[in-house]
Parts: sequence; C-alpha cells; structure tokens
Amino acid sequence: MNYEKLAKDISQWIKKQVEEAKAKGVVFGLSGGVDSAVVSVLCKNVFPKNHLALILPCFSSKKDLADAELIVKKFGLNSKTVELEEVFLSLCKILDVDPKSKDLFVANIKPRLRMIVLYFFANKLNYLVVGTANKSELTMGYFTKYGDGGVDILPLGDLTKTQVYKLAKVLNIPQRIIKKPPSAGLWGGQTDEKEMGIKYKVLDKIITAIEEKKSLAKFKREAVEKVLTKKEQSLHKMFPPKIFKIK
Repeated sequence: MNYEKLAKDISQWIKKQVEEAKAKGVVFGLSGGVDSAVVSVLCKNVFPKNHLALILPCFSSKKDLADAELIVKKFGLNSKTVELEEVFLSLCKILDVDPKSKDLFVANIKPRLRMIVLYFFANKLNYLVVGTANKSELTMGYFTKYGDGGVDILPLGDLTKTQVYKLAKVLNIPQRIIKKPPSAGLWGGQTDEKEMGIKYKVLDKIITAIEEKKSLAKFKREAVEKVLTKKEQSLHKMFPPKIFKIK
C-alpha cells in the first residue's frame, strides 16, 4: 500500500465530509497518542487554519501531555487546553464514587467529559468532530460509547493499528510517540493491549484474515474467539439507537 497516497486520500475525504456538512473546519482531541497525532496532521493538511486541537487533561500522564504539546509545536497546530480534573472530581462526588476507581463505569466518565467539550467547540465554531479510533479498536469495541465514540467522522476507522503506525511514519510523527505503548489513559499504567487481552499485531492479523476469508487455523483458538466475541458484543456501539416502529 502507498501510504503517502493514503494520507492524501484521507485528508481529501475529511475535507469532503466537512464541505458536505456545510461546516467550516474540524476539531479533534489530542491525547499524545499515535492515533490522535496522525489525525491532527491529516486535518491540518486540508484545514491549515480552520482546525482546533483540544488537549483535555483529566489526571493524564505528564508524558502524554508533553507528547501532545510536541505534536502541537512540531506541526504548528491551533490548540487549546481545557483542564477537566475539577469537573471529574465534582461529578464523582455527586455520584458517590471513588475517582481513583478502575471500574469502567467510573473511568468512562473521562472520555464522556471530553466529548462534551469537543462538541461545545464544534457547535461554537461550526466544525465537525473528528474521531481517532481505528479498525482494531472498533472491532474490539475498545472505545467509550458517547465518549471517544461520540464523533462525526472517523478517518482512521478502516485502518488497523498496524496500518496507522505505517501512516504515522510517512507523516513524520515523532518516534517516541510511535514507540510508546498505546493507552486510553483511563488510569495509571493502563494500556490498550492489557485491557483488550490481545496484542495489536495478533489482533490485526486476525482481522485481516477474517476480512479476506482466509483460514484462522494458524491463530490460537482463544484469540480468535476473543475477537469474534468482542466484535459481536460491541455491535450496539457501532449503530444509532434502535427505534420502535409502529406496525
């Protein structure tokens, strides 16, 4: 695959979605991870002025925040930082939950707060919210419904994590961002692969084999079952709410 051409094609696709929506530009969350870094460059390519990178710390690691700032500086992004710690703590107090809890119903408050801020600026500026999820995450349902899944468009939605890494190299994303373990930053030490229980390299090969209708015999049975089960369980995240129809 020609990743330089792919980068141009995705950027033009983003531009087309914005134009069709009669919007003026794009807004996206910049976490310091490789996916959001790639999205930021793709967006900047077609909207050099009408873009906004939002850095939304909510007890985020200092390394991730530094990496987000690195991307802003390296690519000259329009950015704004909105601190969410106090809001998160206040809501946890109201809900009577421990803000340090690793329970997903608590940790998922963070991406949902970020979604609120993204749409605030999207509405204010008449921008589209650009998501950063890739095919690997979507397949496993590894995103928060109405959180980081609450977006208008997903330019990386048909790329596996492996392909995102290759695209990142073409776009000159710093190596320190490419090489660090992917994490949603839900709590300290949390990583994508630990949370999903499978390595991206294995996951992506299984996804590709399923799509190309190739034999899955060379993969461990537990790994294949995990992918198929997660894909089925998370289908509700991929579609609008079901509507009762009057007969």
